[in-house]
Amino acid sequence: MKLSVCVDAVFMGKAIEEAVQKVKEAGLDTIEFWTWEDKDVELLEKLHGEGINIAAFCTGFISLVEKGERDKYIESLKKTIATAKRLGCSVLISQTGQELSVSRQQQHESMVEGLKACVPYLEESGITLVVEPLNTRVDHAGYYLSSSDEAAEIMREVGSPYVKMLFDIYHQQIMEGDLIRRIREYIPYIGHFHAAGNPGRHELYQSEIDYKKVFEAIKEAGYEGCIGLEYFPEDEPEKGLAYAIKIV
Repeated sequence: MKLSVCVDAVFMGKAIEEAVQKVKEAGLDTIEFWTWEDKDVELLEKLHGEGINIAAFCTGFISLVEKGERDKYIESLKKTIATAKRLGCSVLISQTGQELSVSRQQQHESMVEGLKACVPYLEESGITLVVEPLNTRVDHAGYYLSSSDEAAEIMREVGSPYVKMLFDIYHQQIMEGDLIRRIREYIPYIGHFHAAGNPGRHELYQSEIDYKKVFEAIKEAGYEGCIGLEYFPEDEPEKGLAYAIKIV
């Protein structure tokens, strides 16, 4: 289990080279980011060749719950997979899209069918797609998937080790709480974690969440992947990274 730094959040507005240098100075070697199409992929490839690991980044923000968008989603995924292979990245993050006016069951089924259609491309590449529930109370009103419970059910229905959920500790604290029990129960379906303090989405030490205990539970559950630090620092970024390193 190791830390990755979401440079688009922790170092928002900074050039990639500067952000990576700060990450290295903090004693870390792994980054992630949100979108790739606005990035210099050749530069990222160079940084990867120099020892920077790229833990995860997002595929296109195209709806999974809207059946008519499926072909567009898959085409975007195929392009993102090609970029991930260039960057040595084995995890891609997916959003679900906003809730539609049709029944939730129809949207749930559309998502399951769409993810099943993605599996052959993921299997061929060896890349895992992680679907992210987000909180709808504070940050993402109208977003379809907000529950890790439903996310786990979707993973069971898709039935592939290449499709898992992204368990964002910050989002799930807002929506559900009961973090450690859910992490223990759903660990077979979790392919990546995100962490931020709540309330405020700042450093982990500015939080009602006892991150030391949560990290211990994740480790005890047998998780060996990355925990992405995806927060907006109030203090100097180095301070928040040092704290996360100390408790992981």
